[in-house]
Formats: sequence, structure tokens, C-alpha cells
Amino acid sequence: MNNVNIYLEANPNPNSLKFVTDRMLVDEGVVKDYPDAESTKDSPIAKKLFSFDYVDRVFIMSNFITITKKNQVHWDNIKLELRNFIKKHIEDGNKIVEIKPQEKKKLSSNKEIDKKIINILDEYIKPAVEQDGGAIQFESFKKGTVKVSLQGACSGCPSSMITLKSGIEKLLKRFVPEVKEVVAEEV
Repeated sequence: MNNVNIYLEANPNPNSLKFVTDRMLVDEGVVKDYPDAESTKDSPIAKKLFSFDYVDRVFIMSNFITITKKNQVHWDNIKLELRNFIKKHIEDGNKIVEIKPQEKKKLSSNKEIDKKIINILDEYIKPAVEQDGGAIQFESFKKGTVKVSLQGACSGCPSSMITLKSGIEKLLKRFVPEVKEVVAEEV
């Protein structure tokens, strides 16, 4: 039997819990965020997780799955059920995500500024966000405004806007003077 170890990590979003496995679930750089059951066409595990009526969102990256639950349910009542479900799914050799060739995001006409912003996000921001069970993706830079998408545990997290304005925006403004503000795009 292909034994899988899974441990749980809390994060700043009280409705999200990170289920960390001892193996890679998707290839490096693959980030999958499923805000609802209809979006799960390429992920058998996400589709099945939405069959639990208390699951509100599923996020898959590297070696973890972050699940966001509905408010009215307590983690103590569901975390072992979810952990055991994920463990069995992986141990049975079932697919996590069907990977299709990805389209590269087009950079704006400010290619050099885009590259600077992406490098800062990759080096300083992404590791911390991923540790909390989420992801941040660069979307665009236009007229001084950086648009990013917040995924996983970050989506709907009470502290995400504080982190966005007090942390990410300040850091980008310091390193890239052309940046005037950072806004989150809903995913």
C-alpha cells in the first residue's frame, strides 16, 4: 500500500485549513483554485470534496490542499473526515488534477515593470502566502495600479486586505516607484 502522511496547518483565515501531504500533488508552479463545484472539471478530488455540503472552496498547490469551510460548521467536527478522505483518495492512486498545457500570461506594455513586480512577488510575498495555504498571482499593471488575485486561504480571509495594503502594497511601492496602489481581483 502507498501510505500517505497528512498533517493539518491552521492559517490566518479561520474558515480555511491546510492539509499538507508528504508528496507533491501537482507539478511545481501549478496553482488550482476552485471557488465552487462547477469549476472542478479538471480535478477529481476537488469535485468529490464539494460533495461534502460544508466545503466552500478548494485550493491545490505543490504538496497541499487548502479547504475553506462554510461558517456554520466547526473544524473539530469535520477535519478528520476530510483528512481521511484526502488520504484515501491519494493512496488509491486517484488523480488530483488533470494538467493541460497552460497559456502564458501576456505582459502589459510595461514589460520591465511587470517583470520587476513579478520578481518581488515571487521572492518576498509568495513564500509567506503559500505557507498560509494560499497563493497570490500577478494579473496586470496599468496606470500605477497592480492587480493581483488572491487564492486559497487568502480568498475571503479577514486579514487579506490588511496584508494587501499594509504589506504587499508598501513593499511594491518601495521597490517599484511606478506602483501607486495594489488591488485584489476576485477569483
